[in-house]
Amino acid sequence: MRPVDTYSIVAIDRKSGEMGVAVQSHWFSVGSVVTWAEAGVGIVATQASVEVSYGPLGLALMKGGKTPQQALKSLLATDPRPEVRQVAMLDSHGRVAVHTGRRCMPEAGHKAGRGFSAQANIMRNRRVWNAMARSFRGSKGSLADRLMLALESAEQAGGDLRGRQSAAILVVKVTGSSTPWHDRVVDLRVEDHPQPLVEMRRLLRIHAAFAHANNGDLLMEKGENAKALEEYRRSASLSPENPELRFWQAVTLLNHGEMVEGKSILRSVFRANKDMKTLLGRLPGVGLLKVDRETLQQLLRL
Repeated sequence: MRPVDTYSIVAIDRKSGEMGVAVQSHWFSVGSVVTWAEAGVGIVATQASVEVSYGPLGLALMKGGKTPQQALKSLLATDPRPEVRQVAMLDSHGRVAVHTGRRCMPEAGHKAGRGFSAQANIMRNRRVWNAMARSFRGSKGSLADRLMLALESAEQAGGDLRGRQSAAILVVKVTGSSTPWHDRVVDLRVEDHPQPLVEMRRLLRIHAAFAHANNGDLLMEKGENAKALEEYRRSASLSPENPELRFWQAVTLLNHGEMVEGKSILRSVFRANKDMKTLLGRLPGVGLLKVDRETLQQLLRL
């Protein structure tokens, strides 16, 4: 393959129980090529003159009991062109292995530390991967936010020589479960954009908004209404441009007897999108709105 002009970071956060990978590149749909992760197993970033098989094979080797160092060494030994590969691996124990081939296009290099590795190729300068490492070490917050900050630090330090096109962030749980669809915490891609990091930052904001909305629903089901309302407010503040988030918030409130708050929210939703009133009228028929006929008519007149 042509060189994938890339900077990436793999990392683990033991406090949150998450591990992940983030990347930006002057390459279309970089996330479909570079980023690989499996809860309970580990993370792989494969780039430069990409050999995509390092991703699934690296995960398979670590799942089979190999350390990242052993897995990477094994794959490099059977690769006819290891000198043009750049690969980072991290396992669920926080162990890291990284390789920057001697013929990766300059500027290329990596900086590994406790529980992370930052790597880059075809950079404007040699400051990029060190800037990512400093950013990650000094940052706080969720792992996705810390990975995002590392990407932004890379861009500020000079970034890709050829520019920018796509980005991806993939975060999974350190400990896998019997329901792997619940083990993927964040899976966001910007496939093609003039400012992929700006767009990725927007997507992370919306992702957080929906996460708070989902938490609100769960708290409502437990009868913790005050906490649920706070989650809903946080959701709305993160994505005020999306009336549907507030619509389902209102529906949940109505279903739990919070009529005053639910009606107040519905009024603002209907002002933003009148079609949501039609949607509301359809919900009782499928069991998603549990109100009597008279109450429904009152709601539709808001």
